[in-house]
Amino acid sequence: MPADVGKRGRTRGLLVQALYQWQLTGHDTAELGTQFRDRAEFARVDGELFAELLHDIIDRQAALDQLVDRWADRPRDQLDPVELAIIYLGLAELSRHLETPYRVVLNEAVRLARSFGAEDGHKYVNALLDRAAAELRQAEYGVRRSP
Repeated sequence: MPADVGKRGRTRGLLVQALYQWQLTGHDTAELGTQFRDRAEFARVDGELFAELLHDIIDRQAALDQLVDRWADRPRDQLDPVELAIIYLGLAELSRHLETPYRVVLNEAVRLARSFGAEDGHKYVNALLDRAAAELRQAEYGVRRSP
């Protein structure tokens, strides 16, 4: 993780790793929480936010899957697991963490996809989450900055 990433950015990075592991292993939130709390880098993240988002995403997987299916242009099983983890995180923040501006959610998702995802995966993540933001954050999304 780049040195200039703040505590929330580091939290998101660790969450992507936990969500990737969850997809591959099926571990529950308790097991993932224990494993990731034991990592040295956990001391540098927002532990409350990590736990809240991890639980929220795993508990709401079916609802998040419906959102992915709404905006994805291909079946979910064809999505890269890393990029799907980032999309889950972005959708959870867009739908439940209104205190985080949608542009921040999108920028962080792109940063994470560039760090962890496939070469051009950030473009797909950005496009999908942008479509989601247009619907989930209509009022905020409609307020565009003047050039």
